[in-house]
Amino acid sequence: MDNNNRPEIRLLPAHGKRLKRGHPWLYSNEIRMDDAARALTPGALVEIIGTDGRGLGVAMFNPHSLIAGRLLSREPGADIDHKFIARALSRALALRESLFDAPYYRLAHGEADGLPGLVVERYDDIALCQINSAGMAALEDEIIAGVEQVLQPRAIVMRGDSPARRLEGLDAKTHVAKGTLDGPQIVREGGLEFFADLTHGQKTGWYFDQRDNRSFSASLAGGRRVLDAYCHSGAFGLRAAKAGATFVTFVDRAEACLDLAAQAAAHNGLADLCHFAKGDMFSELARLHGEGEKFDLVIADPPPFAKSRKDAKVGLKAVRKLTRLASALVAARGFLAISSCSHHIGAADFSEAVTRGFRDAGRAARIVRISGAAADHPIHPALPESAYLTFMMLAFD
Repeated sequence: MDNNNRPEIRLLPAHGKRLKRGHPWLYSNEIRMDDAARALTPGALVEIIGTDGRGLGVAMFNPHSLIAGRLLSREPGADIDHKFIARALSRALALRESLFDAPYYRLAHGEADGLPGLVVERYDDIALCQINSAGMAALEDEIIAGVEQVLQPRAIVMRGDSPARRLEGLDAKTHVAKGTLDGPQIVREGGLEFFADLTHGQKTGWYFDQRDNRSFSASLAGGRRVLDAYCHSGAFGLRAAKAGATFVTFVDRAEACLDLAAQAAAHNGLADLCHFAKGDMFSELARLHGEGEKFDLVIADPPPFAKSRKDAKVGLKAVRKLTRLASALVAARGFLAISSCSHHIGAADFSEAVTRGFRDAGRAARIVRISGAAADHPIHPALPESAYLTFMMLAFD
């Protein structure tokens, strides 16, 4: 890559304060978007020049995106190559190895780990990379080389089917860049072995971000009947079964997810405690209520209800409805765990929608836990959007 002859992108007057305070993004309305800037290839590496003429660092640039610049280095002229990627991954690895005993975690979490638009997850000797920006797509060969240098994995999976790619003008594509995969891969957590589909499963195939929240939910499951709504591959429900739940009902609309959950239940000797049901979630919750079902612990971990800012109002209505339906199924003195994984729905708005939801069901509850993502999903201190997950545990009267 040519690190010595980069185009320059200049900030407009009175802009650049956010960047200097540590924010990693430049928006298109902060930049002098002249003909030369508009003609740049999406993902091009550029030098950012402040209004005083001084260099502010190196960024990936996309003239067609609202987030036009994503800062990679605050060192003007910095070399951006596989060595740069490897250094960032090595810093991220040192942190994860201090946090976790086993090699199952999100290794790199975008901006917070200095690699905007890139997610890297570790499944023992398999690395999964998800590229979400045009700039990282242009660096794909460097990313693969950097991952190879740091981890020496048996296989490297390149997941390229996230919705964020469309916003960057990227095609959806997934391929195995190194090695081969023979079906779903094992993930170890909480003394259990789960199965994750790394090439076709939802998002990256596994949700490391809910690790701590699964542990907390499992701590409440002993001797209780549990409902795992939006069960995905069964992580919440099987952790509850392992912790002593008397029975767990798993519900999801995706047959492939239920198959993975059932496979994990059998693999861990928990199948006798589990029941699996396929269906639309709102309809299924209403059906269970109509049949008089009650659960001591209901877990509702839905997909994002608001994928963009304009969807936030509709998303909050969905949160309220889900809470109402789920609350009607919680037994007296039972618990409801509910989550939102959209940064377009803030924690305060989420809490208000949840409160309205359980009141709509005629229930009274107390909040006993509010938390976010696990430690392998660090938050960039200048980027509130990176705190996207809100988990809430309610104790009902």
